[in-house]
Amino acid sequence: MRFSDRVDAGRRLAERLGHLRGEHPVVLGLPRGGVPVAFEVARALDAPLDVILVRKLGVPYHRELGFGALGEGGVRVIRDDIVRMSRVDEDDLAEVERSEAAELARRAERFRAGQPRVPLKGRTAVVVDDGIATGATAAAACQVARAQGAARVVLAVPVAPPDAAAAFRKEVDELVCLSTPPLFSAVGEWYRDFSQTSDEEVVELLRRNAEERGAGGGEAHSGALKIPVDGGRTTLAGDLTMPADCPGLVVFAHGSGSSRLSPRNRAVAEALNAAGLGTLLFDLLTPLEEGDRANVFAVEPLAHRLTEVTRWLRHRETVPICYFGASTGAAAALWAAADAAAGDGDGIAAVVSRGGRPDLAGPRLPEVTAPTLLIVGGHDETVLDLNRQAARQLRCENRLAVVPGATHLFEEPGTLESVADLARDWFTAHLAAPAAAS
Repeated sequence: MRFSDRVDAGRRLAERLGHLRGEHPVVLGLPRGGVPVAFEVARALDAPLDVILVRKLGVPYHRELGFGALGEGGVRVIRDDIVRMSRVDEDDLAEVERSEAAELARRAERFRAGQPRVPLKGRTAVVVDDGIATGATAAAACQVARAQGAARVVLAVPVAPPDAAAAFRKEVDELVCLSTPPLFSAVGEWYRDFSQTSDEEVVELLRRNAEERGAGGGEAHSGALKIPVDGGRTTLAGDLTMPADCPGLVVFAHGSGSSRLSPRNRAVAEALNAAGLGTLLFDLLTPLEEGDRANVFAVEPLAHRLTEVTRWLRHRETVPICYFGASTGAAAALWAAADAAAGDGDGIAAVVSRGGRPDLAGPRLPEVTAPTLLIVGGHDETVLDLNRQAARQLRCENRLAVVPGATHLFEEPGTLESVADLARDWFTAHLAAPAAAS
């Protein structure tokens, strides 16, 4: 059996995998050549597509001869027979592994662009390649999927030599292989067009899969992110949680001296997640930038960075975006909301400020159009007065909510829970409002 190209192979393979649709699988393509095949499989199964990253470990003096493979999560598959035959010593092995581990990290960043891996825990993982030669890379990929918590691992390939196919039937829960020709020398000979797949094509296919499936609205997904800003020169750490079918995503802007690890913001985020809302907690500044205290209170640059992160999110999540700001972060959130209102794109659905300094957003306050809730502790008298003044400057729908007995950090028993309840009700009410009106 010969295939016109990888698209043809993927469509033919998908016909044999239809029985998996009811298992709601995750399809994992081996970059680069396996991804165009996997894209067609994922489309047919209405499944999320991700890459599963492994690197062949090649003999130093003959790199095409693989003595094993390296996968994400520290998975190693070594062919002892080839190591003995090629006389690869430990130093050679270590050097090759170091080089390939660096390339593995580069590809993860390149292909996923900071997005977390699609969670595999408890799922059926369908590992797809354009064909099997020695099988070392596919074996590593299947082990990586198993290590990441997949309940079932299915290996699906258009073509493989008979001996490799027979071996894999014992290694995976299910093998789907369309052709096992007895005279097999290379995968490419079974394709009329076996031209190289580029990194850009892999990225585009992942993007198309997410777009076609409406990324962010259906499948639950979460994980650590690396968010590019400043034209890709700077990377910010973030933690994303997206419950299934969530109506909106709340982006947290922390205050001075705080970070995405703030226990108060995390407690509020958990309450929002429990209500079905998505959350992103991220560091507005890098550790080096935080070393300059002037950056911590520079509201306009912080707001512009929040706007950058929001734009990045809009390319990956299709749900409305809200802001939750604390202390000086509230000023950055309101400033960024004003920028969003003045721009050509979608605005911010709602803003909540906790113990915020909206006064630092100054003249931008009248430009905010997002419904805004200002939450202040009853014993935080100076900040309460500043919020009262800010509320008078806001022209959008707004409300000042005072939590009795609370000081600035809401450390008193029950006060932070009150903040979470107020924020949850504000966000859910204003996320539901556009749907009700449409």
